[in-house]
Amino acid sequence: MSDEADIRDADFESATMCFACGKDNPIGLQIDFLVDGDVCTAEFTPDHNHVGWEDTVHGGIIYSALDDVTANVLYKNRRKAHTARCEIRYRQHSRVGETLLLKGWIDKEKGRLVILKGEARRKSDNVVVADCETKFMLE
Repeated sequence: MSDEADIRDADFESATMCFACGKDNPIGLQIDFLVDGDVCTAEFTPDHNHVGWEDTVHGGIIYSALDDVTANVLYKNRRKAHTARCEIRYRQHSRVGETLLLKGWIDKEKGRLVILKGEARRKSDNVVVADCETKFMLE
């Protein structure tokens, strides 16, 4: 690794307290995101702390997971950006204990604006629970 890469990594903002992925956040989701090029994936199994009604996962938890799976496409590629807009469409319910497969990818870029797509699928049957389009502004 070059000295320039070491400096870039050392100067890049830490996210250890991020609600969705921060490993030091005791009340966070602690999702472990993996990036391969312009695609980010993860698995997330909501538990009893993520309930909105009875055993149904709260929509805000799904929103947070989708916002972050798209954000991490940029973050893990050392591209600092902030959510400008995230539009989500809930398609199916998600139950506590059902593992979700999360995926985010770059759809297109226009100057400092990056448009990404994301989806959450039930691992058990591959049905889309929710999908989103997010827009991020690069710094």
